Amino acid sequence: MRRADRLFLLIQALRGRRVVTARRLAELLEVSERTVYRDVRDLQLSGIPVEGEAGVGYMLRRGADVPPLMFTRDELEALVVGARLVEAWTGSRLARNARQALTKIEAVLPESLRASGERSRLYAPPVPRHAPVGQMLDRLHAAIEAHEVLELDYRREDAQTSTRRVRPLCLAYWGAVWTLGAWCEMRGGFRNFRVDRIGTMRATGERFEEAPGTSLADYLRAVDAET
Repeated sequence: MRRADRLFLLIQALRGRRVVTARRLAELLEVSERTVYRDVRDLQLSGIPVEGEAGVGYMLRRGADVPPLMFTRDELEALVVGARLVEAWTGSRLARNARQALTKIEAVLPESLRASGERSRLYAPPVPRHAPVGQMLDRLHAAIEAHEVLELDYRREDAQTSTRRVRPLCLAYWGAVWTLGAWCEMRGGFRNFRVDRIGTMRATGERFEEAPGTSLADYLRAVDAET
């Protein structure tokens, strides 16, 4: 990694954070703590308002004027491809926000980088069969954010159907297949539901609080234990 790129990443690591230790910065940048100390000193000497000290940690002074955001060609292509994937394989809400974010980024890029992003040959064409799933994703996403208990009519792989009351916790993408991670009240445990097998989703109007044993953190630990 070029030193200029490393200094830029160091500033970004400090932006909008509380105190960050030199050890944590060294892990993020994949360098030694001694290198972090030297880079911080050089940034301070150049006028970048990095505050803190060795052994305690560092932070960027609030409201500091720092260099504008910039990307390499490879980083920009990754963003373009990511936005295209979001447009093709999520719901309309995230797709719209991805387009808007990319437009904002392109608006402040130099002409050479903007043209480079437009020339990317990596695509994610929309698939018609995903449209119903995309609509369901928007509704599930909203329910997750609202902590709303849902009632689902669900079809299992063996074609058996059942109605479940669930506390939706997260959505996961597995390559053309989305699943809903949730606490199933009927089973009294965590379950994964394929979104394309959800027939009908009904809002119950009830809200839930994430409690120990049924929270997203507990769900993620359970998933890790199974893999």
